[in-house]
This record gives sequence, C-alpha cells and structure tokens, in this order.
Amino acid sequence: MRDTAIILLQMGGPDSLEAVRPFLLNLFSDREIIKIGPAWLQPLIARMIVRRRTPAVMEKYREIGGRSPIQELTRAQADTLAAKLGIPCHVGMRYWHPFTAETLAQLRKTGTKKLVALSLYPHYSRATSGSSFNDLTRCLADLDSDLEVVRIPHFYDHPLYIDALTEKIEAGLASFPNRTGVQLLFSAHSLPQSFIAEGDPYLEHIQATVRLVMERFEGVQHRLAFQSRAGPVKWLEPSTDDTLKELAANGCKSLLMVPLSFVSDHIETLHEIDIEYAAEAHKIGISDFRRTESLNSSPAFISCLAELVRQALKSH
Repeated sequence: MRDTAIILLQMGGPDSLEAVRPFLLNLFSDREIIKIGPAWLQPLIARMIVRRRTPAVMEKYREIGGRSPIQELTRAQADTLAAKLGIPCHVGMRYWHPFTAETLAQLRKTGTKKLVALSLYPHYSRATSGSSFNDLTRCLADLDSDLEVVRIPHFYDHPLYIDALTEKIEAGLASFPNRTGVQLLFSAHSLPQSFIAEGDPYLEHIQATVRLVMERFEGVQHRLAFQSRAGPVKWLEPSTDDTLKELAANGCKSLLMVPLSFVSDHIETLHEIDIEYAAEAHKIGISDFRRTESLNSSPAFISCLAELVRQALKSH
C-alpha cells in the first residue's frame, strides 16, 4: 500500500471574504454544474451574475465567521481516514484551494502509483461528482501522469452511509422533549430539472437514500425537498422554503431538518438552514425547528469511507 494514496473530491468554499468573488466565478463558469446561455457567452454571464450576487453572499459568509469551514472539515475527514486505513489521504477541491490540480502536482513527487478518487457527494450527478472526476481526468492529462486511478463515484445506498445518517437522525429526534409528532424534512441540494430529464441519476439516488433511511424510522412523518437554487433555470421541486410553509399551514410545530447530499458543514447548513430557514420556520409557526448534525468526521461516516476504499482496492 506504500505506493497507494486517496484523494477526497469536494466542491470547496471560500477561505476568506476576499475569496468569495473568485470562488463564485469558478462555480458559475462551470457548464458541468449549470449551463447559462451558449458556451461562448457563459463567462460573460457568469461575471454579471457574480458581480450582482457577491455582496449578499459575502454578508452570509460574514455571518458564519467570514469563511467556509469546508476546507478544514474535509482535511479532518482525510486525516481521520488516513489514520484508520494507514494510507495517505489528500484533498482535491473543485472551485477553491486546494484545487485538484495543486494536490496532484504534489502527489507526483511522492512516488504514488495508484490513486483512489473518492467523491464526497453521496449521490451522483454530473454537476457534482461528474464535474469533479472530469476535472481530475483533465488535470492528470495536463501532468502527463500515468497514475492508475480507482474511482468511487457515489455511496448513496451503502449500508454504512445509511447507518451514519440514521445515527444523526436518531440523536436529533432524541433531543426533542417529545419525539412523537416530530416531522422530518430531508433537504437536498437542488439541481436543474433539465439534468434529470437528460438522464442524470441524482434524484433517483436521493429518493433511494430517503427510502432506506426511513426503513429505520417506521411511523415517523417525513418529506423531501430541495434547497440552494442558483440561476435562471427550472429547478427540482418542491423547494424547501415552500415545503416549510406547507407544513406550517398543516399545523407542524416540531421539525427536524435533515441535510441530504451534504457530508460536512458549509454555507448551505450553517446559513441557509441554521439562519434563514430557522428564522422563516419560527415566523410561520414552527416553534421547535432543529437540524441534525452534519456527518463531518463522525466515526460512523469515516467507517463508511474506509469500507468504500477497501472495497474499491479489493476489486482493482
């Protein structure tokens, strides 16, 4: 195993307020995550969108400490996984440092011959895992690297992933004074509807995860909704904010939000859920609004990642 290494692929996030604008520009310029107009025009449209959105997004990051914690949380996942497996584990981000290209350039000096590329998006989409793997392929070609790459593209239905989610939901339900009547709301990152129409498996993967988790919580009410829309296209429905309003109108008072498709805390959990949705929920009458802890480096989740790597190496 001395010539084997792991790279965790993740979206990344700005590590300072100054990084917000270039991070957003990298994000909105990527046609694999969102297509805006014809390809030749997207860079210009992306700059216009980013110019308009940057002040508001900077303010959101300011409210959660001035940066995204995703880099340090992913680094902690990598370090914990490396200690568990005895294999070096690195981080490659798609839209901010450490970029995958930077990490691969460093790896080239270590004598690594086999690389296990593990996407930290549990549910495959060409916008997330697909974009990250394509970026990895391009970076390896640029380096003229002969690394053998073993890809782990998703783990939405892996029993240990379901165990890790179940553990967090159970802890969340146990925190309520009376868990009877608590509504679960799974909230997944949205995706343009056109992706699903073109055959992207993301929605099917999300629904499978919810089904497998809810087999462990018989009798508990649950809903699935989608958050974090960005851009002038039709997105998956129902939206999380509309679902909150519907649940409140139907008398829901206690709600446990379950972030789905996110394996670590970042702006979508710390601001969109903990600040924005929490304020909206209280305003419309959901008096007890809580969120499950993110998986981050929970032992159950790290065990899942370790088993994924072991299985991948055994089959190659």
